[in-house]
Amino acid sequence: MHPKKALHVSYSLFSQPRVGKLHKEDLPTILQNTIKETFQHNEHHFQTYTWKGNDTKILLVHGWESNSARWEKTLPYLQKSGSTIIALDAPAHGQSSGKEFNVPRYAEFINKAVEKYNPSIIIGHSIGGSACVYHQYLHPESSIEKMVILGAPSDLKTLIDNYIQMLSLNRKMFTLLEKRYLENFNFKLDHFSGGTFAKQIKIEGIIAHDTTDKIVDFKEGQKIASGWKKGRFITTKDLGHSMHDDKLYQEIYQFLFEAKK
Repeated sequence: MHPKKALHVSYSLFSQPRVGKLHKEDLPTILQNTIKETFQHNEHHFQTYTWKGNDTKILLVHGWESNSARWEKTLPYLQKSGSTIIALDAPAHGQSSGKEFNVPRYAEFINKAVEKYNPSIIIGHSIGGSACVYHQYLHPESSIEKMVILGAPSDLKTLIDNYIQMLSLNRKMFTLLEKRYLENFNFKLDHFSGGTFAKQIKIEGIIAHDTTDKIVDFKEGQKIASGWKKGRFITTKDLGHSMHDDKLYQEIYQFLFEAKK
């Protein structure tokens, strides 16, 4: 009966995270002893945390309703390499500004961080992985040489379809949401596909996805892997969406560092 109001509420629920914010006076322990930097981007600012190491730099990109502290279990494996590790807070997450999250804006934040730090490796989890794929599609000549994607969705259309079903919205809402994205970002939902973007990626990568992931369907990882010529697909079981696992991290470590020898 009130499609404009329904669109406003639906879009807000879809794009505004409910959790994941951090306050500088109460940071998780893992982020406290880091070099903290805040960067301005248009009307927004974004936060980074750096664990200083050698000249090899790794950029970590977290997912929805999370923040840079999610990498606590991953860090020990990466730090064995002696690398400098930089974690980025997404738009409207952690200590970064804003109320609205979306992949195009996240990709802009990523690009600013890549220009600043010149990392050779980027690792993204969940929709942070989607943003990494989209960033590499937009900026193929960046400093990134290897990419690792964990439990990432491929198609924005699939996410919105699932969202509409979850809220029992009618199909008219899909058309209205698509119109909003077209107005804001100049693309149709059908065109926003990690599988399509991955076809243009020239660097090496790992796409890992768990068969029991209840947040992002296993088929989404397969879509990204199917188009990525130099991407290696790793299937895991019983890790869920978090993807924290000793064996997996050892495979990632070998791909990132030992293959150079």
